[in-house]
Amino acid sequence: MKQIVLIIAALMLALGGKDLRVAVFTTNPEMHCQNCEKKIKENIRFESGVKKIVTSLEKQQVTITYDPAKTDVKKLTAAFAKIGYEVKVVSDQPVAKEKEKEKIKP
Repeated sequence: MKQIVLIIAALMLALGGKDLRVAVFTTNPEMHCQNCEKKIKENIRFESGVKKIVTSLEKQQVTITYDPAKTDVKKLTAAFAKIGYEVKVVSDQPVAKEKEKEKIKP
């Protein structure tokens, strides 16, 4: 059963799976504790199109994988503003298809 699911997922990707993007932000005020990380993750994850959020206290960065058909950097910036953070975009790039295919391999 697991193999069938993996095969279907691989076919969906091969046939033109969603083109995702990854944006990296720095925040002001800076994240200084786990509560800051939790606040960001719990609020931004509900923004339409957000697929994954990774925070790093060490690097002072928030990395968001998102579907550009549903959201963009401007909307994500507005979502941060709603919870009291001003953000600066460090980068905004498409997700490499090869990396997505590697994740599906059993």
